[in-house]
Amino acid sequence: MKGQEWYQADSVAEEYDAKRFSRGGRLIDRREKEAVLEAVAPVEDQRVLEIACGTGRFTAMLAERGADIVGLDISDAMLSQGREKARRAGVSDHIEFMRGDAARLPFPDDHFDTVFAMRFFHLADTPAKFLAEMARVSKRRVFFDTFNGASLRVLYNWALPMGSRLYSAGEVDRLLTDAGLHLADESHDFLLPYGFYRKVPNAVADPFRTVDTRMGATPVGDALASVSYWTAEV
Repeated sequence: MKGQEWYQADSVAEEYDAKRFSRGGRLIDRREKEAVLEAVAPVEDQRVLEIACGTGRFTAMLAERGADIVGLDISDAMLSQGREKARRAGVSDHIEFMRGDAARLPFPDDHFDTVFAMRFFHLADTPAKFLAEMARVSKRRVFFDTFNGASLRVLYNWALPMGSRLYSAGEVDRLLTDAGLHLADESHDFLLPYGFYRKVPNAVADPFRTVDTRMGATPVGDALASVSYWTAEV
């Protein structure tokens, strides 16, 4: 994985949500949570695995909706933030946080109803291996997002501290096929990269997001979107 040392630092975990999901970044948080719910809900009484759960943004959200969920991450510092978030939300009894390697998941085949990963595949050095493992332990559904090469993300990528893997639709299709998965749904969003929204206040981000959404709802918008959400069936 790219940037493991950076990602696992205590200071990064402590500031992660505040730096990425304050100001205009709140739009990103809201849209990502909508995308997860659209793909995996309803989750009541479902067994769910989140890969690279980080600070537990989605883990706690799904636990609040009745999921029996495991959050797996490589960073102890991130997992500590997730446990505190679950405690504050009153859903600790619905969540198990585990430190682990997504390339070697410690679960039997078909163990979960749904397996998903957000903000993960842009850091993956061996995406085929990770997706194959997600497919192996899921008996129904796999969901994940990617950052796209034919987008403004290319320019933003230069400023990142660790680089970022960008994907084409063809590459995602090959990954799904090789993992034995069948694409059930896809959606594409954010012509402007995430970095733009995180740098501006809400009052500025909102009108840009309105224009972004309108332009994104066109064939050209789909082609140039910086983020894609992929829902696959086993």
